[in-house]
Amino acid sequence: MGGMKVFVEDVNHELKKQYVKDVIKTVIAFANTSGGKIYIGIDDSGSIIGLDEPDDELLKLTNAVRDSIAPDITPFTSSVYEEYQSKKVIVYNVQKGTSCPYYLSSKGLRPEGVYVRQGASSVPASQSAIIKMIKETDGDSYEELRSLIQELTFNVLTDEFKKVGLGFEEPQKRTLGIVGGDGLYTNLGLLLSDQCNHSIKAAVFDGTSKNRFLDRYEFEGSVIKQMREVFAFVDRYNRTQSRIEGIERKDLREYPEEALREALLNSIVHKDYGFGSSTLVSVFDDRIEILTIGGLVKGLTKDDIMIGTSLLRNKNLANVFYRMKWIEAYGTGILKIREAYEKHDLKPLIEITDNAFKVTLPAIKMQKKQTFKPLSLNENKVLETFKSSEYIKRLDVEQILEVSQPMAVKVLRGLLDKNLIEKVGSGKNVVYKLSRND
Repeated sequence: MGGMKVFVEDVNHELKKQYVKDVIKTVIAFANTSGGKIYIGIDDSGSIIGLDEPDDELLKLTNAVRDSIAPDITPFTSSVYEEYQSKKVIVYNVQKGTSCPYYLSSKGLRPEGVYVRQGASSVPASQSAIIKMIKETDGDSYEELRSLIQELTFNVLTDEFKKVGLGFEEPQKRTLGIVGGDGLYTNLGLLLSDQCNHSIKAAVFDGTSKNRFLDRYEFEGSVIKQMREVFAFVDRYNRTQSRIEGIERKDLREYPEEALREALLNSIVHKDYGFGSSTLVSVFDDRIEILTIGGLVKGLTKDDIMIGTSLLRNKNLANVFYRMKWIEAYGTGILKIREAYEKHDLKPLIEITDNAFKVTLPAIKMQKKQTFKPLSLNENKVLETFKSSEYIKRLDVEQILEVSQPMAVKVLRGLLDKNLIEKVGSGKNVVYKLSRND
């Protein structure tokens, strides 16, 4: 075979004078792109050098391919010896693999471990290109895709499983979908791991607008840890109100715990984790808003959701929460939120767009019986003012009643105690309006 064949490096051909470790990157690049041939015994100028010990060179290459590349690419490779100008050359053929992306085992699914072919060069793949390859191989379900991070620990999950008598060994990891068929951690594993890179941001605001923060926090780590911590955080601002009925005292939380719990669980289980945005939990004086990235799953309408129809975006994550007894049955979250408000005039608001899901839980303000606190003449005069004005200030009360500042404050406090008016704003900007429960 000593013809005048011309050898040139291009997108499908690589020339090497002899075996070198870097040739592994070319094998990966060919497997991730469109395949190619590596000629060992020809230098990069196209000159045929030949090999004195081709068997030794081929053994080095095949061992390196077997030991250094994941997943296993060897079924997609083959080699032959060819002679050019009476000199022996190895021709190593690499087909495009079916489990892209292939990568250096020592580097993982990162740009420094994944290579693609560009022209005559093997170059690191961008993170977006890596994600695209994973989706093309594994499908579009985020939780089933291979995680870009493989160094994961599960301390929180293991402890939680112990509480409900569940084991967490290799068989369970595979059954739950935490480890895929290739032995790699999936994105479900990432979400449940201590290294989870998604978060929930919570903020408490002064009043009913986002003008001034009172408190804020970002919850990170395993989504299980996030759920426990964000519930405890919000619960600190879920005030308990008391009322005497006969000889018994009735306690009522401003936000039904069942509704709050279900809304937070819903934001974790149904989130579209393909987006990088954090879930946002906002606490106001009169409501709690929980905003999650991820609209309706294709095929469902808002009416379907409201009656309890379930088509899960993250079915494996929901299954883990089900096994932990955090959710009783799929599709009941919204129903439970609505049921928690059944006996109250105020109702939760569910808003859904193409890419977001927002639950607003209104605060339940307990009515105070006016029969025990009759209105004074001055209080009646102030209430009459609201027939012509939506808001009033303390200074307005001083002028209407022709009283001092302390007396105006006393009258306003009396109306607030009777739950007839509400305070809006803070500091010098405080105004008063009729209570919604009046």
